[in-house]
Amino acid sequence: MRLQFQTVDVFTGTQFVGNPLAVVLNAEGLSAAQMQAIAAEFNLAETTFVRPPQDAAHTAEVRIFTPRSEMPFAGHPNVGTAFVLARAGTCYGRPTNGGSVLFEEQAGLVPIDILRDGATVVGARLASPQPLSVGAAIAGELVASACGVSLADIESANHHPCIASCGAPFILAELKSRAALAAASPNGDVFRLEVTKHPAVSIMLYTQVDEGDIDIRARMFAPHLNIPEDPATDSANVALIGLLAKLRSEPNLSLSKTIAQGVEMGRPSILRAEAEKNNGVVTATFIGGRCVPVMSGTIELV
Repeated sequence: MRLQFQTVDVFTGTQFVGNPLAVVLNAEGLSAAQMQAIAAEFNLAETTFVRPPQDAAHTAEVRIFTPRSEMPFAGHPNVGTAFVLARAGTCYGRPTNGGSVLFEEQAGLVPIDILRDGATVVGARLASPQPLSVGAAIAGELVASACGVSLADIESANHHPCIASCGAPFILAELKSRAALAAASPNGDVFRLEVTKHPAVSIMLYTQVDEGDIDIRARMFAPHLNIPEDPATDSANVALIGLLAKLRSEPNLSLSKTIAQGVEMGRPSILRAEAEKNNGVVTATFIGGRCVPVMSGTIELV
């Protein structure tokens, strides 16, 4: 079996920074075990597998794998896959050169808008597949131990560390300063032994800044999932923008934030996160950014 793949860097307009993604374009003949093995071979944060949709009204079924497990939803794989398919112009005989695509995923249907600069496809913006849900509070001591920060570095005035999700759950914790964020260093043993006891097993730290175009700086750690640090985690950032909108006092609100992630690991990424709040309820969350193609090739399965 010969598979076609492309790689792209997501949330950047510059090659070799941002968050890399591999997209396998003709994955209809693959088993889950084969997809998992290919994702492990690429060894990127995520690899996507494009398959024919179950409903002909949709663009494609998309499966998302980390090197170790399948994800029901993740942001940067959706943005990058939509970018690849929009540039290709077709997917399983269906046109993809319009203004949007619609993916079938384990978390639900994921609508994605295509971003263009004139006639050129430059990126994508997605709506999260599920409404914001905010779960249990997480002990600050656990976050501090897992991420190598001081308990005093954790900002609890706005919220305590907690689980939030718009399709994939993350532990979100605010820090008081950019210096504390830069000094963070994950402890794999604490993640493996303690964080995994919770419904969310990845931690995103963030701090709010006033740096021109940048409103938030973030870092995401999941070392026990073979992701010591992720350059851009839009499924976490889309939950974050939803949480920030929920915490605001206004009953009706359109909130937008520009988020920088991956800076400390040398792969700077820029994400644009948005949330809509109506009558006190967060009704929609969005995440988007630019992409750039890097490689293409074939995989020969024997």
